[in-house]
Amino acid sequence: MATSDAQPTALTGIGVSPGLVAGPVARMAPGIPEPAIETLPAGTDLEAECDRIAAAAQTVKKGLELSAAEAKGDGRTLLETTAQMAADPTLTTSAQAKVRERRLMPARAVWEAAGTLADMLKSLGGYMAERTRDVADVRDRIIAVLTDSPMPGIPRLPEPFVLVAKDLAPADTALLNPEKVVAFITSEGGPTSHTAILARALGMPAIVGTGEQVTDQLSDGDIVLVDGTKGSITLNPSEEALRRARELASRVRVFKGDGATKDGHEVQLLANVGDAAGARSAAEAGAMGVGLFRTEFCFLDQPEEPTIEAQVEAYRGVLEAFPGKKVVVRTLDAGADKPLPFLTDATEANPALGVRAYRTARRDPEVLEHQLQALAKAEAATNAKVWVMAPMISTADEAKAFTDQARAHGLKIAGMMIEVPSAALMADKMFEHADFASIGTNDLTQYVMAADRLLSSLAYLSTGWQPAVLRLIKAACDGAAPHGRPVGVCGEAAADPALAVVLVGLGVASLSMTARALPDVDAVLKSVDLADCKRLAQIAIDSRTAEDARAAVRAELPVLEELGL
Repeated sequence: MATSDAQPTALTGIGVSPGLVAGPVARMAPGIPEPAIETLPAGTDLEAECDRIAAAAQTVKKGLELSAAEAKGDGRTLLETTAQMAADPTLTTSAQAKVRERRLMPARAVWEAAGTLADMLKSLGGYMAERTRDVADVRDRIIAVLTDSPMPGIPRLPEPFVLVAKDLAPADTALLNPEKVVAFITSEGGPTSHTAILARALGMPAIVGTGEQVTDQLSDGDIVLVDGTKGSITLNPSEEALRRARELASRVRVFKGDGATKDGHEVQLLANVGDAAGARSAAEAGAMGVGLFRTEFCFLDQPEEPTIEAQVEAYRGVLEAFPGKKVVVRTLDAGADKPLPFLTDATEANPALGVRAYRTARRDPEVLEHQLQALAKAEAATNAKVWVMAPMISTADEAKAFTDQARAHGLKIAGMMIEVPSAALMADKMFEHADFASIGTNDLTQYVMAADRLLSSLAYLSTGWQPAVLRLIKAACDGAAPHGRPVGVCGEAAADPALAVVLVGLGVASLSMTARALPDVDAVLKSVDLADCKRLAQIAIDSRTAEDARAAVRAELPVLEELGL
């Protein structure tokens, strides 16, 4: 444990969720150790041992489902997905076979079966490879039940703490309580991982991808100052640094629904939502509308396509939260990190470049038809203004086909996502058909930098500050301008207050983000005028690297230090 006279030590990682907080370190307990290779004694009832494995899996499944019922939004979805993994017969039947055929102890059988399943998922790449973390989490939980060991997970301490871990399973992240866990630091992970996305949704400062050389220096009880904006960790911070952190934490900023620059240039500050509960929370936070309604949350973990009536009900819940306001609805973004058994092919060698999103309509056109019918019915039953867009539009022909189809269903405002570089480069042709566009910076960055956004070893490339990405955003805005079409941003870049200034300077008209980020982005935008935004945008796109762009822009925005951002 750190002593009071220890000197401050600066450590770094990748900041993925802003905020400045201090607290004592609490390290995540190590995972379940690998069980020894042991066989069952002669005369053991093998079927009874197999039944124990099935019962343990069901216990884990029920526990995760109970936790899911108490969680909200993305957290609930992640817990439900992990619960389904616990119930996956592939894992249990494989473990049972090892008990019957090799007389392995149940804990060892589960360990080996999970290893085989994880190797298979890893070989598929993309989203399926990301699921290997779920497999390890479920494996440890089942073995804990079988061996009557403590269930792995987040420490339970009386006082608030900074959580330090190698990585967090989605199920652990979903259960983070901001009243207890004030921030977290992981040696693995990247800015677009599920862990990072949930941290932003919770408004919890977080730093990932530090490497073990950093986390190994942090012991239980050490006092650390975590700056989730800069990605900096100060071990043994000074009293002055702690005082400033407490002062900044005591300030409460509120967004009043009036997004604009200092000289009155309107910037619509919108929210990203996935369900009705998220929409209501966003409305309470002052969001001027919805910039991204992720409709795939209505479809996930469904064995077959939901009925039109079920979809109407789900869409209405979101639309009703924003009467008279804009709700940008993204049609089904299935594939890659969001596979659907009734629509996508999980065996694709590279699902991020495969048949995903709008491309699925070529093979299964009725799914998009039904969704557009449901959206039209939901809009007719509410007072919201629906703007509908398709993800992964790559050509002008696709833009025309989708917008024509949407309008044929009575949806008056139809547009597209710009996630593929071709869409940005051909924006002038795209906007001959699309009424608007929203840029998904997560995928656009992935495709521009040829870096899988789920791969933590390439996390340093996965930032919207890349000058190449910013130049494509400018190209998209320039292509839209002659047609008078608005371009928004709904990727994670929109929630970065400094980057938001640059995006406005590039010509972006709206920014959509997690509702918790609205006050910070609003405060920074109100400190600059449009000319400042344009000047800083030019600095960013003229920079040589993402790090240079970020540093140069932040140096020109002293308000960030004043606000603790």
